[in-house]
Amino acid sequence: MNIMAPISSIMSQNLITVNPEEKLMAIKDIFETHHIHHVPVVQHKKIVGIISKSDFLHFMRGFSQNADDQFVDSARLRTFKAEDIMTQGLAKLDKREPIRAAIDIFKINRFHAVPIIDGEELVGIVTTYDIIKRIAEEPVKPSDYNSATNP
Repeated sequence: MNIMAPISSIMSQNLITVNPEEKLMAIKDIFETHHIHHVPVVQHKKIVGIISKSDFLHFMRGFSQNADDQFVDSARLRTFKAEDIMTQGLAKLDKREPIRAAIDIFKINRFHAVPIIDGEELVGIVTTYDIIKRIAEEPVKPSDYNSATNP
């Protein structure tokens, strides 16, 4: 992988986003239906936050499995909004920045996803998984294999 290639070459573009007013019930459905780990919160095409599955599970931690309390749990999901649990202090990258910039962010922070912007508009997202997947897809040359097995 050429780490100096633009981040846009590996970003996910078909994003599922929510607005800050979206109820957490809808976000729960997104996580369950689409099996994703990050939901960008967007207002007028501008990213204003992100909800990770960890953020959501932390919110859910207080929920009960007791059938009598499930009504209360459901009411909480219908009452709270995306803006109530989203992370706002985001690292963002311009789509023209190199992949190396995302690696540096992942290395020094505890972020696992970086929104990619063009001006102020959200155009994609890159996760640690995207980078690992790209590295794993790299063809292995016989000379690489030999040097790895015969130090």
